[in-house]
Amino acid sequence: MPNSSAKFHCNHRGGQEAGRRELVSRSLQSAQHCLEDQDFGTAYAHYLLVLNLAPELKTSVKETFQFTLFKWAEELDSLARSQDLFNCYEQALELYPNDEVICNSMGEHLFRMGFRDEAAGYFHKAVKLNPDFADAKENFYRVANWLVERWHFIMLNDTKRNLTYLKAIESAVRSGCKSVLDIGTGTGILSMFAKKAGASFVYACELSKTMYELACDVVAANNMESKIKLLHLKSLDIEIPKHIPERVSLVVTETVDAGLFGEGIVESLIHAWEHLLLQPKPKNQDVSSGDYGRVIPASATIFGMAVECKEIRRYHRVEIQEVAGVCLSNSVQFFSPTYASAGSEETVEPYTTEKLSRIPGGYIPLTEPCQVMTVDFNNLQELKSLAARKPWKVSLPVTERGTLDAVVVWFVLQLDDEHALSTSPSEETCWEQAVYPVQGLLDYSVKTGDTVVMEVCCQDCYLKIQKISSLTSECGMDFSNRDDTLSLGNEAELCNALAGLQTTSKQDGNAQVCVLESTEIALLNNVPYHECFKAAMGKVLLALNPSKDLQSMDVDGHGSGVNLQESQNKSSLDAAPDPLYILDVSEGFSILPVIAGKLGPVRAYSSIEKEQHQAALNVIAEANHFPKETLEFWLSHLEDENVVLQRPKSDKLWSIIILDVIETSGLIQQEVMEKAAISRCLLHSGGKIFPQYVLVYGMLVESESLLLESAVQGTEPTLGFNIAPFINQFKVPVRVYLDLSTLPCLPLSKPVELLRLDLMNPLLNSSSREVKVQICKSGQVTAIPFWYHIHLDEDHSLNTSDKSSHWKQAAVVLDKPIQVQVGDELVLDVQHHKSNISITVKRQRMSCVN
Repeated sequence: MPNSSAKFHCNHRGGQEAGRRELVSRSLQSAQHCLEDQDFGTAYAHYLLVLNLAPELKTSVKETFQFTLFKWAEELDSLARSQDLFNCYEQALELYPNDEVICNSMGEHLFRMGFRDEAAGYFHKAVKLNPDFADAKENFYRVANWLVERWHFIMLNDTKRNLTYLKAIESAVRSGCKSVLDIGTGTGILSMFAKKAGASFVYACELSKTMYELACDVVAANNMESKIKLLHLKSLDIEIPKHIPERVSLVVTETVDAGLFGEGIVESLIHAWEHLLLQPKPKNQDVSSGDYGRVIPASATIFGMAVECKEIRRYHRVEIQEVAGVCLSNSVQFFSPTYASAGSEETVEPYTTEKLSRIPGGYIPLTEPCQVMTVDFNNLQELKSLAARKPWKVSLPVTERGTLDAVVVWFVLQLDDEHALSTSPSEETCWEQAVYPVQGLLDYSVKTGDTVVMEVCCQDCYLKIQKISSLTSECGMDFSNRDDTLSLGNEAELCNALAGLQTTSKQDGNAQVCVLESTEIALLNNVPYHECFKAAMGKVLLALNPSKDLQSMDVDGHGSGVNLQESQNKSSLDAAPDPLYILDVSEGFSILPVIAGKLGPVRAYSSIEKEQHQAALNVIAEANHFPKETLEFWLSHLEDENVVLQRPKSDKLWSIIILDVIETSGLIQQEVMEKAAISRCLLHSGGKIFPQYVLVYGMLVESESLLLESAVQGTEPTLGFNIAPFINQFKVPVRVYLDLSTLPCLPLSKPVELLRLDLMNPLLNSSSREVKVQICKSGQVTAIPFWYHIHLDEDHSLNTSDKSSHWKQAAVVLDKPIQVQVGDELVLDVQHHKSNISITVKRQRMSCVN
């Protein structure tokens, strides 16, 4: 009987195994049929069944499974079935937990849906699994800039800032503050300062998931995980005793931006005083600090100064009336977002930020620094009154003749009675300054004796400085910021003053208002850019349609200048030539279609999306006497706005397609080569893509600034605390938005050509290249800045490092500096993948020293 039973079980197992194999075989066949029919959902379900029944097939079906998963995910994404999509990826990662391709794809979907923290985790895992996986590295670098802002590195490398905070916290703890709450802890450094100083209880909160997890790692690495309680919360959501057992005696925070209030310090401290802090210490009473609450920083004083600065001006005011033959109509008034924020109901940051000590061309102070306001962070009533306070007026006497371009603001952060930090442009500091550009005036010139007048208020968590104007000395008007009102002597003085004010501000209510990004304004002001495009487009159009109309064009700026309207009126007997089609798909506001329309019988299409921008371009077109059919907006002709590159008409092809190749940040646009490949198929014979090719140039430099801005340099700047290895996981090898003209660096080589990107002839492209670079000065190579020569054709090119350029530059920062001597030769391996340029040093040939 036992033998018979064993035989039965053996046969049963054999039958089960045969059934399993049969089911696996059928499911594989069904999956293949579904793929042929493009039924990816059913195919995916079959593969799930196969891999669960036959794990031994994981390796052999891996590629097909990935393909099926990605295709099915695309369908789910298009149907907005987000939960089903994520379920599929979770199932796939259970089967292939260490597959970098699936991890990266999951991250891409999460990133597109706005889940940046979660996306970063998947990208980071994919890079760890395969450090050479280019797609994952590029994705991780992109999301790392969002999650861990670059100022974290700069601030952690600022030894003076760290030491000043440490001393203030030590002083507070010594005076009796034993329970501490760190609001917006970031890496946790201030919490660790408090614990090191001897605080009994330390709590810290951080809203960002990425920074919270980073702080947990940092605190654990410094053996303080049991001594500091970390909360993944906004401070406004902390409750007693749910999150912390009782009120604390000290709040430390550095939730301040260049404009002081922009990170919500006022709101968070009002809540802290009302719900989390002990009552403030009574004035003039000698009692223990531990029985009362206090805040570090204790107070701040904000200063302002009017300046002349050409660089700020070209990014916030359109200075030209005509460019490349196109009149920019007075019927359009262009403003940057900082000006528009003054009357906007939306919460818009009312200032930009600049490190004035490094701004190209420098700046000229037009006034002495003036105290704008003070704020006591230890006074609850004062904090509450800030938002409710009516705007008050501040006047700055002009001490230097010049052009009023901006009011710049900085502050002194008084941590306690003895310790302070200044963000002044004259200080060596990690901070930038807040810049309030002046816009909307008829006359920006000021002279000694004049007064710069402005309105100040605190709204929507921001310090707002608005209605900036100049009052001439002839007005005889006295402004005072003491009573929030104007101090006026008599009615005659008031009338005289108002008359003076009215001559300095625009009052054209009929003008079309157009708000542009600051980079779009800088582009409009870039005269060489537009002249270069005009000449190159004219050359192509002349070659395609060598009629009298085009031959009389002012193609290179030296011709007869006959415009379209004049040529069309020359002879009504001439047959109108077929128009040539031009498509401008460059991003943002562009007047290139209008320039093209003045070159001859063309049909120019703009890809501008915003209605306000379309209206402004139409006004400019009308001012230049365009027939209505000459300029059209391309997106209104498309059924699917995701497929921008297609024929103008079923029987027509494009003469010129203008692509955006370089981002203003200094990086190559994503998918530009793919767009070029599609564009080449849409050109008729003799048609061109602009630009036709791009040359990437670079040089070797020594720059301590780039090192400090890219990674935390060991434990010395963080006063012995081990933070660098954790935050440096989020460093990126490429720094963007650089100005090489003011970057503190020592050039160690001459500029060399690194790479060629040919949009018209892809056979000339290479995704990698070796470049030999001769060292002309001894030092340490820390970075390789790079920029572009954008060739519209062989005769017309633009240099993105030029003074007039609206583009910034970028730099690859090396992991480890390389010591070099004059005469050495470095061999660089230059790789181009999608929008990413990577540069590594392959080898070094030492110079022979006699």
